[in-house]
Amino acid sequence: MKHPENDPAYKGLNVNKGIPQPPSINPYLKKKAKRRQYTVDEYVDGILAGNIPILSQAVTLVESSKPEHEEMAQAIIEKCLPHSGNSIRVGITGVPGAGKSTSIDALGMYLINKGNKLAVLAIDPSSERSKGSILGDKTRMEKLSVQKNAFIRPSPAAGSLGGVARKTRETIILCEAAGFNYVFVETVGVGQSETAVHSMVDFFLLIQLAGTGDELQGIKRGIMEMADGIVINKADGDNIEKAKMAQRQLQNALHLFPVPESGWTPRVLTYSAYYNIGIEEIWDMIHEYIDFVKGNGYFERRRNEQAKYWMYETIDEQLKNNFYRNPVIEELMPRLEKEVLSAQKTSFAAAKEALDIYYGMQKR
Repeated sequence: MKHPENDPAYKGLNVNKGIPQPPSINPYLKKKAKRRQYTVDEYVDGILAGNIPILSQAVTLVESSKPEHEEMAQAIIEKCLPHSGNSIRVGITGVPGAGKSTSIDALGMYLINKGNKLAVLAIDPSSERSKGSILGDKTRMEKLSVQKNAFIRPSPAAGSLGGVARKTRETIILCEAAGFNYVFVETVGVGQSETAVHSMVDFFLLIQLAGTGDELQGIKRGIMEMADGIVINKADGDNIEKAKMAQRQLQNALHLFPVPESGWTPRVLTYSAYYNIGIEEIWDMIHEYIDFVKGNGYFERRRNEQAKYWMYETIDEQLKNNFYRNPVIEELMPRLEKEVLSAQKTSFAAAKEALDIYYGMQKR
């Protein structure tokens, strides 16, 4: 660019040429390679061969809400189904701060050191609001997260509890087909998620803490009744006596509940995940339970009941998705919302109108 200031008429002024401007895009930055698209058979072959990157991509398809992804995911699951069902599924829940992540790390490393393969999945009912918290949990599983025989998968970032839970169950099938013989399903939140986890696992483990006041306060009776085993964490140092006292209180409380359908009497154990104390005893209890329920036929019966339960859950989820994805309903809902908010229509009348229109279209 020519500078008029450098004209001889302007003595004493001298403006230097600027330096050439660098390009806005880094020339050393390589173009990101597009991820290869696999066919259904390639996905299935990769999963059965234990290929973790392909398994991860297949789980992403399962989590996707795109209709074309859902169709492909179902085809993959269908072909993997005959190779699934050969793992021990353990549900893990507990009050916030009970040390679920540290416990999973310790329990998982015990399995890995014995030559097993472990998948850790999560159900997060708060995911729609908070975008999930399992990513933070994953960083606390320091030892497990670097093991080649461990697969830790965060839960989907959004969606209803039913949808997230169903996708977690489908992910279990893929993990089992990939050769993982143990599956942990962790509840990140507290509430309805316990029921969802209980409906897809063989053993339900409740983690508790001692020394936090009344040990029985705040424990929902429903969660206590679902638990096949209760473990009290942080039983170390000065906390050992408190843990033993809590153990006695919880064991006494369990006697007040009816005998579970499995015929198994739930136990209460103490352990320390941080110091790796009592981990073997927990696994002895879990394996004893599995042998017990396989012996009396409850194991197979429960798995069949779970399969039936998730058939109905899937029907409910698909009907809901079909309703909301309908173009006519998508166009109708904003008008009905406005009428409800301006008190022109009641919520029930608006819902009836939407459903009547939807049912009318189905009859055509």
